[in-house]
Amino acid sequence: MNSNVYTELVTVARVYQQFEESATTLLQFAVVPVLKILILCAFGLGLASSYVNILPAQCRKLLSKLVFALFLPCLIFTQLGKAVTLQSIIEWWFIPINVVLGASFGCALGYLVALIVRPPPQYFNFTVVMIGIGNIGNIPLVIIASICRDESNPFGLDPTVCNTNGVAYISFGQWVGAVIVYTFAFHMLAPPKTVPTNDEKALVIKVEGDKDVNELSNGTASNVNDTDSLHVSLLRSCQPTKLQKVRQGVARKWRWLAKSSLLKDICQPPVVSSLLALIIGATPTLKELFFEEHSVFFFFTDSLNMLGGAMVPCIMLVLGGNLIGGPGNSELGLRTTVAIVFTRLFLVPPIGLTIVQTANHLGFLPANNKLFRFVLLLQHSMPTSILAGAVASLRGHGAKEASAILFWEHILAIFSIAIWLILYINVLF
Repeated sequence: MNSNVYTELVTVARVYQQFEESATTLLQFAVVPVLKILILCAFGLGLASSYVNILPAQCRKLLSKLVFALFLPCLIFTQLGKAVTLQSIIEWWFIPINVVLGASFGCALGYLVALIVRPPPQYFNFTVVMIGIGNIGNIPLVIIASICRDESNPFGLDPTVCNTNGVAYISFGQWVGAVIVYTFAFHMLAPPKTVPTNDEKALVIKVEGDKDVNELSNGTASNVNDTDSLHVSLLRSCQPTKLQKVRQGVARKWRWLAKSSLLKDICQPPVVSSLLALIIGATPTLKELFFEEHSVFFFFTDSLNMLGGAMVPCIMLVLGGNLIGGPGNSELGLRTTVAIVFTRLFLVPPIGLTIVQTANHLGFLPANNKLFRFVLLLQHSMPTSILAGAVASLRGHGAKEASAILFWEHILAIFSIAIWLILYINVLF
């Protein structure tokens, strides 16, 4: 009898020990990456403080441009080009779809939240974007690098293979996120339009018009009638044909497209590097020339790889430096700020989990690839994209409010990301 009790106690002790070790491992993989992010951000915050002042606002702006124009494209090109093949492009097709679905459902949820909390009218679209557009690049790269660095990572992969594949998955969806930010978010974050008064309209006509137009606005009715009659007679004597109208319309559209900054905004360095990596990685001959050791152009790729290694620490320093402003003098109000932060960190991830689990049950995801599903889940669990804040600053509307949202989200992300990582590891394993 005593032996049976002893055996049961030993069994319970072993189960408890295994549970304790499992819980400790889960907390390690969930909390440690976020702590590393905060430490890097703390360095940036300290360097940007008035006591040190090594990273003032202008330096952070230049460093941010350097990251997105050089370091990030180099990292995407080397990691994505090395891991991608024509077959993997076909297998990874759900990654960009996941990004689009995440932004769509997130913005729909943001629209509902904006209807409920009723932010200031000029920040209605701002609320939708801050909830719907997540950070699918910078922080996931840091988390993947932190988890894969350990040889006993939960995915059972070699650290190098784990990091390369993880970065490739993230990069494969990042170009889609960049297109969404520089098109949809760029349009949504436009400053609110004000209707000019009659005096303002008259002033615009007088300033922008030429001499003849000003004379028409202040001149006699006879001059206006003469001009109108001359204008009408010219139109009647020379009416374009349908073919000429089509050609003129196409020419106007082409001139508008050439002058528009839309193409320039879409063709950002990360997007271009992603496309080049996909083309070269999917072409076996080109891939051997650039990514095989001792190949002709491997020295070039290896140089880009060294530059790409500076991306993660630099972007974290910039993020930490940007938090120096704190909440600032935001005009959103407490209710709207709390609604945006809570919705982005705690209500959007369950939607993403539902999307990924549904896709997995439907057979859309590669079988037995836990790292792949983990990256998909990360794309739904991040704070608002830093690029959204950059676009708000670029548009000149909501820059202080975006800084406040990013400040609170990244402070609270240590708790939210840890919770979701623990849940995801439990779901995957």
